[in-house]
Parts: sequence; structure tokens; C-alpha cells
Amino acid sequence: MNDTKRITEGALMTGVYLLLLLVIIFMPIWLGPVLLFTLPIPFIFYSYRHGWKAGALMFIAALLFTLLFGPVFSMFTLLAGIGGVFLGGALYNKQSSLEAWAFGSVGFSIGAAGIYLASQLLFGVNWGEQISTSLNDAFTRTNNMLPGMLGGENTEASLEALRETVEFLPDIIPSILVMTGIVFAFISQWLTYKVINRVDKKQFRFPPFKEFKLPTAVLWYYFFALVLTYIPTNEEGLLYLGSINVYTLAGSLLVLQGFSFIFYYAEVKKWSKAIPVVIVVICLLLPQILLYLVRILGIIDIGFSLRERIKGKK
Repeated sequence: MNDTKRITEGALMTGVYLLLLLVIIFMPIWLGPVLLFTLPIPFIFYSYRHGWKAGALMFIAALLFTLLFGPVFSMFTLLAGIGGVFLGGALYNKQSSLEAWAFGSVGFSIGAAGIYLASQLLFGVNWGEQISTSLNDAFTRTNNMLPGMLGGENTEASLEALRETVEFLPDIIPSILVMTGIVFAFISQWLTYKVINRVDKKQFRFPPFKEFKLPTAVLWYYFFALVLTYIPTNEEGLLYLGSINVYTLAGSLLVLQGFSFIFYYAEVKKWSKAIPVVIVVICLLLPQILLYLVRILGIIDIGFSLRERIKGKK
């Protein structure tokens, strides 16, 4: 009976996934990317109910269907399926929301890396060259526009910063893939919680953002990678690429930690809930300076147990 139910639900969830994929394909180009976050829901939901082994079989079935009817669309299945099985399997094993998010982030990162490699091997798409070409075109257009908007030293400084960004972005493609996995996991998990709470009458939810805290190991990864970036190496070598990606990824996570501390401090001080939100928006609008300060705040929060000190004083 259980096997029959598992097979029936697997076929149903595979059908739901393929239906969602068709909807996204025929949706307007501006709406399709938004609905991409719904694709992992069938995989997460089925793996949550029956475990990662059953979820893996569903993923294989969905992958075979998409390979038969459109090899290009199998890229979506790689991302949604691998990430969904990882995340759903974590929920099946009663992991906490943050632990499930971590597992899901790993799965979606693997899926994104699979898309990156498959597109290069099967379709000959060189993402590094594509990104460089697109950014160089954007840089040329901006170079023509800025002299009319700014003048003198401001123009040169802005163009130099933009030029450095153009040259730097292809080097951090691995970090971009991981950050994509983290964002995909969070949004898909949040949407799946809505489905599970409605269907199974559960109370799944993420803990408040003010309780978010990274392990101390992230801090050591950040400092170790920071030291390596100052060692003169070949900019196309593995040491440089590895250190710069770890530094970028760990630095982004520390910014998230800093924002979390701002929400925590606002709660302790009984500030209005709007104040930390406004601070985050201002920091994102002025990232060159303020995000570095938020990162330092995140480092202090982890390294010096800032929250525990505030609790002690309170």
C-alpha cells in the first residue's frame, strides 16, 4: 500500500513539475524567471514525504522526460531536481529550517554548477566569454554616456571602478553559482513551507532573521582567503581563483551576519521595526562604503560574541 501511494504521488509530482515547466516556457519573458522559484516545489514536497531516495528516482524520471522532449529544458531539471531532493531530504530527516536551508543551498549550487558545465560541454556556451562580452558592451555604452552626465575626475573614477568590475566578475563565477544556490534554496524552501502548512497542516517557518548566526569557521575562511589574495600569484591560477571566490562568498555571508545583528540590536533597543529595514535599504543603495561597515559588524558579532555581551549588559 505504501509503495503504491509512493509511486502514485511520484507520478503526480512529476506531472506537476512538467506542467510548471510548460507554464514557465510559454509565459512572458519578464514573468518566467519569477516562476522559476516554483519549479523545485514538487521535488521538495515529494522528498519531504518519502525521503531523498524516492526523490532521486523522481528527479531521474523528470530528467529523462525533459531530455526526450527538449534537452535544453533539462537544465531547469538539473537545478530544481538536485536542489529540491537535497532540501526535501533534509526536511524528511527532521533537520531545522536553517540546516535544511544549508543542505538545499549545497544542492542548488551543485545544480547550478551542473548547468554551467553541461552548457559548456553540450552546447558550447563559454560563460566566461559571454559575461566578458556583455560587460564590455555595457562598459562601452556607459563610457559614451558618462562624460555627458559627470565631469573630470568623477568620470575617470567611475569608469575605472566599472572597468575593474568588468575584469573581475568572470573570475568569481563559482561564487556567483553558490550565491545563486543560496538564494534559490531560501525562496523555494519558503514557498514549499506554504504548501506543506496548507496541505499537511504543519507550522513550518524560518526563525526570525535576528536569530541568524554563522558558524565561527566562516570567519576563519574569510581571513585565510583574505591573506591569500595578497600573495602575488598568477591571476589565472587555481590559488588565485580559489582564494578570491572563498573571499567573495565568505564576505557576502558576513554582510548577511551584520544585517542580522542590526535586526537583533533593534529588537533589544525596542526600536521601530521599520528602522533596521531602512538601514538595510540605505546600505544597499550605497554599497561601496556601507556594506564594508556591515561586514565588519558581522565579523565583530561572530569573533567577539557581540550578542552575548549585549545580553550580559542587559
